[in-house]
Amino acid sequence: MGLAIDESFARENLSRILEEAERLKIFMRVDMEGSAWTQKTLDLFYSLRPRFPNAGIVLQSALRRTESDVRHAVAQGVRVRLCKGAYREPADVAFQDKDEVNANYDKCSALLAKAPCPAFATHDDLRIEAALKACDAAGRVKSDYEIQMLYGLRPRRWRELKAQGHVVRVYVPYGTHWFPYFYRRIRERKENLMFVLRHFFS
Repeated sequence: MGLAIDESFARENLSRILEEAERLKIFMRVDMEGSAWTQKTLDLFYSLRPRFPNAGIVLQSALRRTESDVRHAVAQGVRVRLCKGAYREPADVAFQDKDEVNANYDKCSALLAKAPCPAFATHDDLRIEAALKACDAAGRVKSDYEIQMLYGLRPRRWRELKAQGHVVRVYVPYGTHWFPYFYRRIRERKENLMFVLRHFFS
């Protein structure tokens, strides 16, 4: 979007995309990068939200600030996609232990279970089950939320969830920068590499 170049330039670019999404009557979500950009991305998103309410944001459970960001988003009625995060971050801004990242994911999932159309982006069965239990406890029906995974990872699990009546969205990176996107997720979390290798040969 050009946020590293100029904030007004990024706002103009994002506005053009959101205007087109509005014209086509489709939902669009603003993705999240590393922690250096979190606040600027949120500021940009919230500054445009009054004009474009049919848009959502991504938040990462690896960051220490995310529970607060989730609570704010829920209070504002924002549609959130929750992921773990695929960046190496310093200890003062992010959890370093995988169990802490997972615990924060589950905590944020429970908060999002009461929000409009939450999306739980994970390939981790325990995180999926925790999110499903939270939504069930909140009285949500299966069409009220989504489970999201990356194309190429765990297609058998997609089909199982779909067969159970859940809404499953599969993300497909494309364009000239698809490989850096995919590689970042493999590089930062070794379990993702095992997922790819296991399912490539299966």
